[in-house]
Parts: sequence; structure tokens; C-alpha cells
Amino acid sequence: MIDVATFGETMAALRALDPIRLGGATRLSVAGAESNVAIGLARLGHRVRWTGLVGADETGELVVRTLRAEAVDVTYCRVDRRGPTGLILFERRVGELTRVIYHRAGSAASFLTPADVLPALGPPPRILHVTGITPALGPGPAEAVEAAVTAAASAGTAVSLDVNYRSALWDRPRAARALRPLVPRLSVVVASEDELELVAPASATTEADRVAALLEAGVAEVVIKRGADGGTVHTTAATVRSPARQVPVADPVGAGDAFVAGYLSGLLDGLDPAARLGRAVTTGAFAVASSGDWEGLPTRDELSLLDSLPGTTLR
Repeated sequence: MIDVATFGETMAALRALDPIRLGGATRLSVAGAESNVAIGLARLGHRVRWTGLVGADETGELVVRTLRAEAVDVTYCRVDRRGPTGLILFERRVGELTRVIYHRAGSAASFLTPADVLPALGPPPRILHVTGITPALGPGPAEAVEAAVTAAASAGTAVSLDVNYRSALWDRPRAARALRPLVPRLSVVVASEDELELVAPASATTEADRVAALLEAGVAEVVIKRGADGGTVHTTAATVRSPARQVPVADPVGAGDAFVAGYLSGLLDGLDPAARLGRAVTTGAFAVASSGDWEGLPTRDELSLLDSLPGTTLR
């Protein structure tokens, strides 16, 4: 049985060591919010399936090969010749500020439809995880999210949504119109403070009101990512807060996906909300302290490494 099924766009990723306009060295990898979560969960020992479309190109081969090497099930991934594999460029412009440049319009993933993702939900996984990025890619991907969330909820599968708003893909009113109708079928909503308004009713104007409205609508857990301030989990029974783990910042990109992977891992393991949140801030810290979206994510045996004293050498 698959623990978590997810789908979306995974792109070839180029990380530049210097401003892109100056040329210079780059490092090639892959990146995508849903596949980052899939890799994080697989490293923690969970059975994960990622579904998506890649182009008939070498970067598409890289995407599939990377996910397969990370023990992610890619059975339902397929090549679509109507577009190339998308490309994302990361530029550390100044200090800890990273600039992201997308080349994904007309990519293979933009042709995703319900027919691509629904077969991957049988037999039903324990959790379906989706993000607010996928419906921003076009009408087909938006229909795929709607259809998958509906099918999963009808089958008794828990549905997790990470809002993951991307202003380069759509504006906030469009995002809200697409995401709010999903709420009655969601079990877990993950958002940063400024993303809650995209899923909560427009009439809710404060964070407390937005959380209350989501819980009232049937969402079991509202999880708020607070970056350097850690995170918060709201349920109808209690509110739990956890500070962030203190680590040197190497690369903040991917920390939110790592946080989600840790939280869903704790949920699958039956941990209480405080322990789930503790695992989430730990996996998020691993991401922040290492370069790349997913490369530094921990295995289950490594979760306790951050408890070691600074400068410790493990022999």
C-alpha cells in the first residue's frame, strides 16, 4: 500500500554560484514542491508515489532517474512530447536572498489532466498530498487537482494541501478562487501566515478567524509554517507551537517542502501534534542547513543529528 501519493511538476534545476547574467558555474539537479516532499518522505522510510509528465528530453530522464533513485514510485509518470521538461534557475543574488527564474510555460507538465493522476490513486493511498502550485499551471492541471482531491476524499483518503502560493504563476484572487472550493474535502491545510487568506473565507480577516473558519469547515489540522519562528498546529482540541531548530543557513529554498514531509511523516507514524510539529521543524532545519531543495534531507536514522553539539564529529 502506498502511504502518500502526490503529483505535479518537477523541473530541471540550475543553481548559479554567481549572478546569472555574468555566466559562470551552475549545478544541475531537479526540483519541484511535490517531488521534494516525496523524496523527504521516502528518506524517512515511507512508501511514496509521484505522478507527473516530463518532456521527451534528457532533463526529463534526469527527473525520473532521480526520483527512482530516491525510492519514489514513478510507475504512473509518463513522457509527453507536446512540451519540454520545465526549467527553474536559482540565483543567490545577495546575502541569503535567492531569486528564482522559471521557464515552465508550455512545459510537458502543463498538459497534465485527471486521466494522468486518477489511476495513481488506486488502491487508495493513506494520504494524498497536493499543492497550490499545480492548479496554477493551467486548466488541465487545475482539473487534475480537483478530480484527485474529490476521488481521494470520497475513498476515505486523508487529503493534505500545502498552499505554496507562487506570485510568478498567478495572482492572489485567482489562487483563492481555485483553492477555496477544495477546503471541505481537506484533512490538513499547510500555509504560511500570508497564505491562509487564500483558503479561508474572504470574510475572515485575522489569522485566528481564518484558522477557526477552516476548522469549522471540517479541516482536521491547520498547520502554519513560520520560517525562522518555527510552526504552529491548530486542531479543534488544541493549539501547539514549536520554535525552529537553530542551524546555519546554507540555502533556504525547499525548507517549506521539507517541513511538510516531516509533518506528514509524523502523521503517518501516529505521533501527536507536538511530535509531528517537532519532526517538521527538524526536517526543515536539515533543508535550510544544506544546499539544494532536497539533497540534504535526513533519513530516519539521521533525525537526531541536530541534537549533537556543534562541532561534533561522529566516528
